[in-house]
Amino acid sequence: MRFCVRCGKDVEEVIDGLCTECFLDGRKLLSLPHHVDLQMCTNCGEFRIRNAWVPVSRPQAAEDVAIEHLSAIREAEVLEVAAEAEELDENNYLVHVRALLEVSDVTLDAEDETVVRVKNTVCKRCSRYLGNYYESIIQIRTRRKDLPPRLRREVLGRIDGQVAAQAKNNRNIFISKIEDVPGGVDVYLSSIQLGKAIAKVLSDAYSAESKEAFKLVGQTRDGQDMFRITYLVRLPDFHVGDIVRYAGGLHLLSRIFASGGRITALADFRDRNLKHTEMEGLEVVLGADELIDAVVVSRSETEIQILHPTTYETIDLVVPAGTPAAETAKVANIDGTILFVPERM
Repeated sequence: MRFCVRCGKDVEEVIDGLCTECFLDGRKLLSLPHHVDLQMCTNCGEFRIRNAWVPVSRPQAAEDVAIEHLSAIREAEVLEVAAEAEELDENNYLVHVRALLEVSDVTLDAEDETVVRVKNTVCKRCSRYLGNYYESIIQIRTRRKDLPPRLRREVLGRIDGQVAAQAKNNRNIFISKIEDVPGGVDVYLSSIQLGKAIAKVLSDAYSAESKEAFKLVGQTRDGQDMFRITYLVRLPDFHVGDIVRYAGGLHLLSRIFASGGRITALADFRDRNLKHTEMEGLEVVLGADELIDAVVVSRSETEIQILHPTTYETIDLVVPAGTPAAETAKVANIDGTILFVPERM
């Protein structure tokens, strides 16, 4: 048994020599400011809490920012905290905070409340986005005079996918603008690293030529040079799914990867891997969107019989072993000759 040095009462536990009643007398364990301002971005709707912008509801943001400004006496260790927000109006919340504290091995309950005021602002990311801020440009071009609409959609879809994936972990990642220009499209990006990553993805996916150019645009406050980088990605004439001529034979371009690609001979369906430098020798004979769906009349293990796409005569075509059964088959009409086109693997 111990005793309180102030009131002399015998007690089981003391805090700094005082019983719980004497220790708490005139002492406030928790404290909150009279009011707390909560910043909300009017563009993205996120709230600034603990120096970060987070997508939460207004009541949750009010509770979180109140807890952020909570302070306890120096002798106390905060074990648990809970908050409850009561809406006074659209931009003001009364937040009641309760906490479980430990002081000199004694567990105590404490509470306080504050008014959280929602203040409109614009976060740094949205300020940059609305101001068309960019650090890099991806210039998509082809060796032709224009960028076909289908290819444009496909490339921009890949860029969107890359940006969305990186933006999950970095809210400062975004596309500033997309601008159609003669011969292609320019994509303005919020970071140099993002532009570099996308240029590599496109170069690998299309076996494309990639170049970069730097431009000095100023200096930071600490004197560091600031650059913008333009990445030129020049797409080749060929794309996956095209029928190409290589070494005198007709092939399906079935794969493209970073080090080269894979072609499938339409004569015997044998695959061949090409190095990146060998890809330059490909001549496009028929685009993937020019292939025809022909009606299959009958089939065996290594042959199918189809209706000619224009004359509707029956034609026998050799197919690779293991070709799945289907009501139609992809064929290429090249100079009047019908060729079976296998599925890309």
